Amino acid sequence: MIVRWVLTIGGLLGLAAASALTIEKIAVLKDPGHVPSCSIDPILSCGSVMRTAQAEGFGFPNPLLGIAGFAVVTTVGVVLLAGAVLPRWFWLGLQGGVTLGVVFVHWLIYQSLYVIGALCPYCMVVWVVTIPVFWYTTLHVTRWPLLVKYHGVFLTLWFVVIGLAVLQAFWSYWIS
Repeated sequence: MIVRWVLTIGGLLGLAAASALTIEKIAVLKDPGHVPSCSIDPILSCGSVMRTAQAEGFGFPNPLLGIAGFAVVTTVGVVLLAGAVLPRWFWLGLQGGVTLGVVFVHWLIYQSLYVIGALCPYCMVVWVVTIPVFWYTTLHVTRWPLLVKYHGVFLTLWFVVIGLAVLQAFWSYWIS
């Protein structure tokens, strides 16, 4: 059951990225001149991203949602690794949460690429783990044979599309 490993590892990586973002956000709030560790160049720049309205989509820093959400995801993964069998209603609730998470992440991807014009490396870690967490939770809940059989192909195509969007959005920077 791959979902338990995806939830555990994805949850831990997402929790680490959300925690790092929260620490960097606090540092920026304390010192507006602080340059976050994830600000590498004009495109890979957490500082540019975290100073936007999109970084507080619900009126507070987005990484706080990540800390809460990824703590739940990690806990569920560990519980599954311990051998627990969770009831259908629980899985449906988890599906609802990860669906909201993946929709929000895609809104943030769009905002980063086409509105803000910068990429936050820690945010991209959140993107990279949220998608498989959503995907494998969905596969577990729905068990659609075609999706289960070709789970890796669909997931790979999903990441290829996002990768192409990143290349397209910053093409002029990459080729210069």
